[in-house]
Amino acid sequence: MRDAPIAVIDSGVGGLSVLKEIQALLPNESLFYVADCGHIPYGEKSPEYIRQRCAVISGFCREQGAKALVIACNTATVAAAADLRQRYPDWPLVAMEPAVKPAAAATRSGVVGVLATTGTLQSAKFAALLDRFANDVRVITQPCPGLVEMIEDGDLHSEALRQLLRSYVDPLLAAGCDTIILGCTHYPFLKPLLLEMIPASISLIDTGAAVARQLQRLLEARDLLSQGPARDAQFWTSADPDHFRKILPLLWQKSGVVQSFTG
Repeated sequence: MRDAPIAVIDSGVGGLSVLKEIQALLPNESLFYVADCGHIPYGEKSPEYIRQRCAVISGFCREQGAKALVIACNTATVAAAADLRQRYPDWPLVAMEPAVKPAAAATRSGVVGVLATTGTLQSAKFAALLDRFANDVRVITQPCPGLVEMIEDGDLHSEALRQLLRSYVDPLLAAGCDTIILGCTHYPFLKPLLLEMIPASISLIDTGAAVARQLQRLLEARDLLSQGPARDAQFWTSADPDHFRKILPLLWQKSGVVQSFTG
């Protein structure tokens, strides 16, 4: 069981940013990744739809023998994490959480910005995080329609992307934010572009590394950490595998075996 793989799932390619953090922290672990690209974006879908998709994908991961599941998607976490934990109580499961607590601790101006999908920002869970950790700070939320789709197409540098991103970032800067939460796993791939747009004094916070550390803690507690060697990461997509193969070297920095997932 220790040598069984860890499954990482997302609506698309964004969770590759989390997969990188897991591989860096746990190099002995074998990983596989399921991207529900045929049903993206989750951010504009209903919670019921997302729960249904996550039920199908998690069932597939169980069939593949995964020893743990990482939901590398903020919107899927909000909609489906509680349901999956109830369904599989003995399965180690790690989910995303917007980094409200560390951002509230880090801000000096008392103003924190959040870049996220509409689904994440409208969720009761996000509201609860604000109530719990952001009482003493002002939080400016910015929904970012269109960014996920551009990243899914492998667009990290175009002028159209730059203009769209700037239209979301400028209001946060104007409001005095000195800390910006990247509230979607796709957005860390935009860090190089963001760093060109914001002053050096502004902090960008995402939770990929924290998710990897939580996964390590869960596996350690259950004596499930692999001693290696790790097998090459495997990838599945519910859309065109050829498209995923083309953008994988851009986001994962290497090629990989990509199979079709038809669930």
